[in-house]
Amino acid sequence: MKPFVLDSSMTNMGGIFYPTGQVFALFPDEDCTRQAALALQAASHQGDIAYASPEVILQEIVHTLGTADAPLPSVGAEGDMVRRIADLAGTGHHGLLIAMADKDEADSVVSAIAPEGAVTAFYYRTFIIEDLISQPSSTGPQSVVVGTHAAEG
Repeated sequence: MKPFVLDSSMTNMGGIFYPTGQVFALFPDEDCTRQAALALQAASHQGDIAYASPEVILQEIVHTLGTADAPLPSVGAEGDMVRRIADLAGTGHHGLLIAMADKDEADSVVSAIAPEGAVTAFYYRTFIIEDLISQPSSTGPQSVVVGTHAAEG
């Protein structure tokens, strides 16, 4: 497992975090994150795995919102995902960026990381972000409302 380093290949044309072909998963603590990395290796995962501390997430990933966090409508959910990541990193959650190699399957990634405490995982595909692990509803404040009931609020 290597340390997370943000580069331009991990952002979309607007500069927002969008690591196409990779899964970004969040865990309650560093130990869960390391156990998940070991579980991925044990499951013969082929892609690279990078660790991001809450501080790195807040400094590097959340920073990609920059001026793109304007109140204009967007066709994508990239900003919403970054805000969800920010909410979790702000409460001490750690991240794993999991590169998906040709033979890696999303289901096998979830099977490896969910038992290790993954609270959410986003698979960034070319035109869609797939939420692999639904985040349980919380009673705390969130910076964004997502889901089918968002319009009701």
